[in-house]
Amino acid sequence: MSEAHQQRVSQPVNLAYKAGLIEQQWSPRVVAEMNDYQFKVVRIEGEFIWHSHPETDEAFLVLEGVLRIDLPHGCVHVNAGELYVVPRGVKHRTAALAEAKLMMIEPRGVLNTGHEGEERTAVNDVWI
Repeated sequence: MSEAHQQRVSQPVNLAYKAGLIEQQWSPRVVAEMNDYQFKVVRIEGEFIWHSHPETDEAFLVLEGVLRIDLPHGCVHVNAGELYVVPRGVKHRTAALAEAKLMMIEPRGVLNTGHEGEERTAVNDVWI
């Protein structure tokens, strides 16, 4: 096990603290890994782009604020302490009227914009 990996697993992860360290909204940062899955925190406000992930489900756990997930046939509001899973292949758009802090759980290598690939595509595998 590498020294960097040992440091990552030596202490519990304070999700709210880690999310507060992120300077730029819509820039997910990895805080932990389990098998091939990454746990990412992100700060958001406003609306993201419509996209989907054909190869995987995507889980959102709200740490602070309210997340709105727009879906083809309506929207879901996810409050702090709640979890919502968007099934694989379902087109969706995340949004928040005021800043929200989230944790996302998804396989390593999944792009935040799916296959849409626009300027909001975040760099993967950036740890905080």
